[in-house]
Amino acid sequence: MRAGQARLAIDCGSATTTAVLAWPDGSWSPLLFDGEPGLPSAVLVAGDGSVVTGQRAWQAAPTDPQRFIPRPRGPADEQVSVADVQVAPAYLVAATLRRVMDEARAVASGPVEDVRLVVPAGWGPRRRTWLRQAAHRAGLAQPRLVEAPVAVASDALASGVQLPVGSVVVVCDLGAGVEVSVLRRGPAGFEVLSTLADPDAGGDAIDAALTATLLPDSKVPVGDGWALTASLRTAKHALAGHAAVAVPVPSRPAVVLNHTAVEQAARPALVRAAGVVRDAVDAAEVDPATIAALWCVGGTAQMPLVADVLAAETGLRPLLVPDPVVAAARGAADAGGLTTEQATSVGEPVPSVWRAVAIGVPGFASLALVSHALFTPTWHGGLMREWAFMNWGEVAMASVFAVIACLAAGTVLGSTLAARTDSGVPLSAGAQVATGILTSAWLGVAVVGMYAVVGSQYIGTELGAFLRWTLVPVVPMLVVAMVLALIAFRQWRTPKGGWSDFLAFPVTSVVTAAVGMMLVQWSLPATYAPGMEVWLGVGQRVGGVLIGVGVITALVSGWWLRLVMGVPFAILTATLVGRYNTGTVAGLYIVAATVWWLGRLWTRILYTAPTHPRRSLPLPGPPHP
Repeated sequence: MRAGQARLAIDCGSATTTAVLAWPDGSWSPLLFDGEPGLPSAVLVAGDGSVVTGQRAWQAAPTDPQRFIPRPRGPADEQVSVADVQVAPAYLVAATLRRVMDEARAVASGPVEDVRLVVPAGWGPRRRTWLRQAAHRAGLAQPRLVEAPVAVASDALASGVQLPVGSVVVVCDLGAGVEVSVLRRGPAGFEVLSTLADPDAGGDAIDAALTATLLPDSKVPVGDGWALTASLRTAKHALAGHAAVAVPVPSRPAVVLNHTAVEQAARPALVRAAGVVRDAVDAAEVDPATIAALWCVGGTAQMPLVADVLAAETGLRPLLVPDPVVAAARGAADAGGLTTEQATSVGEPVPSVWRAVAIGVPGFASLALVSHALFTPTWHGGLMREWAFMNWGEVAMASVFAVIACLAAGTVLGSTLAARTDSGVPLSAGAQVATGILTSAWLGVAVVGMYAVVGSQYIGTELGAFLRWTLVPVVPMLVVAMVLALIAFRQWRTPKGGWSDFLAFPVTSVVTAAVGMMLVQWSLPATYAPGMEVWLGVGQRVGGVLIGVGVITALVSGWWLRLVMGVPFAILTATLVGRYNTGTVAGLYIVAATVWWLGRLWTRILYTAPTHPRRSLPLPGPPHP
């Protein structure tokens, strides 16, 4: 695996801890504990002081209930009593975090330096500091804290949700309890308008109601109570594929649990959760009619009854997010839409040597073309002074390559800065990428403008002619660049592979087209070189062929398709190229480069085919009657 590059995000919930490993290309993988994506947060302190975590803690609870702590994530300043011994909660939570880190290192085959911890939006500085201390005890690198509802909303955007800036959404996290947050999307991210929590409106309350329903007049010993709670959890999951299941009860006959019993026990807790949603919306002082979505996450949110109760009680149409158990961790990890198995390549946030060379190719090609055009014009005598016959097509292609090189370099710089969590720049990642695109676009304009000024002075001709052949050809690319900057700033969508990979113009196309145009320029003075007519004519046709190959390489992918289309098109450009129509041939290449840009804009941003079973979250309509 890719040690050191992985990002680890941990959602340390009160009942269940989930974690996700993500890589720079957007691929991600949930960490599995005992074959499940969720690790129970419960712990058991053994007699020797060691801490047992996860399922093993639940299995040992019936025999040693005094040492079992089902919810170790308590208040930061409280001690937990374990067999008459006071234990700091941070010590208990650190044991769970340590197990998560050990699993992450095993999956990544090495240390993981980038760690994010999901925290409830309602936590203040004291509890956030307490969690950092627990992470330090566990041996984790200095973590970045991400608020749970912000992580869920970010994950929704990564899955393809179209959510304009200014939209208001509600995130309802139904786990052991319920936490409801109201968020507004701003230009730089999500702002939490309000957040409310109720520990008695989630899975714990449902389990307690089920216990009271199944055993109305019985008092269960503490150890047997934990065993019964574990059996009820397993039974609720089993009901997803069965009409009824038998629940073993310690020291008593088994009881039957069906959907009706679960719904009757769950309805009061879900009604209470709906009340928290209404109160959170009121506290945010927003009009419920303007709310774009109500997203539900957490293990309890997977119950079919949740949607009906919340819709009836709140007037909003709730929507269960894909993979609701790991959604917050996945959003905190900035994971994209690909699982690890589906990822085919890894995009580096810092460009590799080959990526840097690929950026430099169009830059060097631009300098070579403009220098060649200025140093090899055909001079003609006149009455007053000599005048130069310029290869304007070569000048135009030099300008296009200059803009391509500037945009590629600027986008890589913006993406690298955005990928750094410690950059200290008070801008969102999207704003930093947009700044890189805009800055590089204007740098490209400055470079081609310099070509025009230097060329007009060196050749001794009017500036207007040079400006027409340097600025006009790059206008379509500049327009597309402005659109890309707006998309990056608004964070509407991030292209697969990142922005640095998005503008990787085909190097083969640049090289063949540049060499072809230089051959054409070399062959132009054929009539003034006696004895060289044949060779210069061959060079002119070969140059036309190479320009045609460059056009096809930019337009299509796949070697067979390039061969089928490239041969006839190369013959066409070889026939067209000549002394007075180099601008026409160069125009064909400029059109191809512009189409390449538009194609990338469409296939990688405006329209993306689904590559992962995660479905997009549509904006909800009015609630069902």
